[in-house]
Amino acid sequence: MAKFVLAYTGGSMAETPEAQEEAMAAWGAWFGTLGAAIVDPGNPFGASNRVSSSSAQGAASTGLGGYSIIEADDLAAASTLAGGCPVLSGGGAVDVYEAMPM
Repeated sequence: MAKFVLAYTGGSMAETPEAQEEAMAAWGAWFGTLGAAIVDPGNPFGASNRVSSSSAQGAASTGLGGYSIIEADDLAAASTLAGGCPVLSGGGAVDVYEAMPM
């Protein structure tokens, strides 16, 4: 089994406490469907800064909102698992990257 990083972009933030509760329940339910595939449920991202070879450049421009790490047989299987992610219902996307062993 290989490890994959799910990088979340876009989507909308829940604005009311009720909507936030619903969103957390949706994430919990989705993680439940992933079962043993979850290596690290991850975290949302906060403030960011982009650093280049010349200097700090201000906020990162990728729009990443958070990450999770899963295990799957291959990229296709990991992408299928990502297809149920709640960020998709809010207009966001999930980029799936294989974490190469070192």
